Amino acid sequence: MEKNLEFPDLLRLIDERSTAFRTAVAAAPSLDVQVPTCPGWTLFDLVKHLGGGDRFWAAIVGAGPADAPPAEATAARAALEVPREREALPAWLSASTQLLLNALREAGPESGCWTWWPASQSPQTSGGIARHRVQETAVHTYDAQLAGGVPQPLPLGVALDGVEESLFTVCGTPSAWPHKPTAFDFHTAEGCSWRLTVDGDGARSTRIPAPTTVTGEDSDAAGASIRGTASELVLYLYDRIPADSLHVDGDAGLLDLLRAWEPEEK
Repeated sequence: MEKNLEFPDLLRLIDERSTAFRTAVAAAPSLDVQVPTCPGWTLFDLVKHLGGGDRFWAAIVGAGPADAPPAEATAARAALEVPREREALPAWLSASTQLLLNALREAGPESGCWTWWPASQSPQTSGGIARHRVQETAVHTYDAQLAGGVPQPLPLGVALDGVEESLFTVCGTPSAWPHKPTAFDFHTAEGCSWRLTVDGDGARSTRIPAPTTVTGEDSDAAGASIRGTASELVLYLYDRIPADSLHVDGDAGLLDLLRAWEPEEK
């Protein structure tokens, strides 16, 4: 992956993954079925979360720059009404997605917005929100598919961008790593790699060359190296699959420390 997805591609992928989500919901046996990857949630809860999230972020994008969640977004979340009738849900979900897409199109990719990741490597812009919503929608589509018994890998383009987006947004922080400095290398089967460095200055990620077939690793070895398909790495980073579903070299215990780490500032 040489460059990030363009803004129109992000909007297209939000729409595509939202359509796939609605398809998974329609195919599930019941809205009361449990979602294994979201403990305590039914499929209806997941629908409410994703559709409500679209409406929440649409209001945030529409409000422009802010230091806290805008009143419009808070009000949209408080007033959320989700139809209980199963036949009405597809239209509600579709309308939720269109609200988000319309807000993003009107704002363009560079418009400033409030986000919950001010100290991460991802920008506080409508473009940053669009990139993150692709991943939120893709991972929750996987959740819905799993609840229906037919989980599918994330589409390749979504997953390749998702590894970096997750490392930049979810993992990036200036909060000091409370353990010995180290690094985690993430290698996709498709040939893209990133290094997450953690130390007293926090956590930050960068793209790195893929391991060569001669050495198998960089000369500057990381504390732990994680390999899998791009889809598997995204699902691991979002805590959907365990580390033992992947190939791990180095100190696997470091992954437990990373999972348990709760930075003070995001």
